Amino acid sequence: MHPDPERLLRDMFAAAIASAQPEVCVPPNLPAPPRGRLVVVGAGKASAEMAKAVEDNWSSAIEGLVVTRHGYGAKCRHVEIVEASHPVPDTDSVTAAERILARVRNLRFDDHVLCLISGGGSALMCLPGEGLDLADKQAVNRALLASGAPIGEMNVVRRHLSGIKGGRLAAACHPARLTTLVISDVPGDALADIASGPTVADSSTCADALDIARRYNIDLPAPARALLESGRGETVKPGDPRLARSETHVVATPRMALLAAATVARESGVTPVMLGDRVEGEARDVGKVLAAIALSCAGHGEPAPAPCVLLSGGETTVTVRGGGRGGRNVEFLLSLAIALNGAAGIHALAGDTDGVDGVEEVAGAIAGPETLARAFALGLNPKDFLARNDAHAFFEALASQVVTGPTRTNVNDFRAILVTKQSLPDA
Repeated sequence: MHPDPERLLRDMFAAAIASAQPEVCVPPNLPAPPRGRLVVVGAGKASAEMAKAVEDNWSSAIEGLVVTRHGYGAKCRHVEIVEASHPVPDTDSVTAAERILARVRNLRFDDHVLCLISGGGSALMCLPGEGLDLADKQAVNRALLASGAPIGEMNVVRRHLSGIKGGRLAAACHPARLTTLVISDVPGDALADIASGPTVADSSTCADALDIARRYNIDLPAPARALLESGRGETVKPGDPRLARSETHVVATPRMALLAAATVARESGVTPVMLGDRVEGEARDVGKVLAAIALSCAGHGEPAPAPCVLLSGGETTVTVRGGGRGGRNVEFLLSLAIALNGAAGIHALAGDTDGVDGVEEVAGAIAGPETLARAFALGLNPKDFLARNDAHAFFEALASQVVTGPTRTNVNDFRAILVTKQSLPDA
């Protein structure tokens, strides 16, 4: 086994990110050159790098516009790259959405739209629905982020308050052919949830969106409630003829990233245990559950003996209770560390593959057997930090953060719990 557990965890995280780089996953999925124009559009944290991968592997004429997060741009020659705010949209998000719609309107049958979608597109390509303004969308987005709702339910609400999501961008491309390349960041790779599904049909309804708002106590602005109650916010449904010439290919997924990390583990003599790529739930609760599994590995050799690593992906949620700096991956990790209580030989890394956990420019953090003792030596109470959703501050104080900078991809959360020692109980 690798002599440095922290280095091995970082190597696995790096491999997961590398497997989802657009330069690797986009070129094999490019369509044939059309008779007419090729127009590239897109949105998401990986969209600029995806556009660059298209340009680097395309020999015919190309044009277009994509929007990405501030700091996630790439140098393209023919596709214009614009930047906007994430996770809460801004005026640049609205302008980008308007300009993308303008690019695809009035295309001809022989033209082809190549749409590049990745996580973050919901905020980055934001067009308020009928009767709404940006302030309404921002208010709903903030409320959703703080509600604890899973990403799938958040995006049901977002789709029905949008002028471009829920298949509306695809409808605008008609009659041109449309190919969408997707880097998935959602549990189960549900197409309607990735960037709120701008180019795919949506079977959810305005009534569903209202029900979600009610269940999570989302105080909808009056124009948003009116749009949903009237049914005018309905999305493009399966079977709509405007989507007849549309196809979608998922080119990178959370599972692919976990498999890349598993390869690194095996090469180091560590058995990977795949817990799934669609783990959801409250981050602090998932931390407790995965701590119990890690302790079982260490104490009983089940589901695998040491050395082993528990790998999982998906998207947990945080119900905001305090005024801390948030971050679902670091909240998971702090809860895990508290539950492990300094157990020997167990180290863990949790991070977001886009390099940003919550709103911090920090991917995540690392914890080990000494984490709690180091915190107490500094006068820090881990449970207090967890109670106020302030795990970023906790790991910053311990100099245990994982900072990658912009990764220019996004296949959601990455969690690796490395069990290095077997401590079987006495018979």
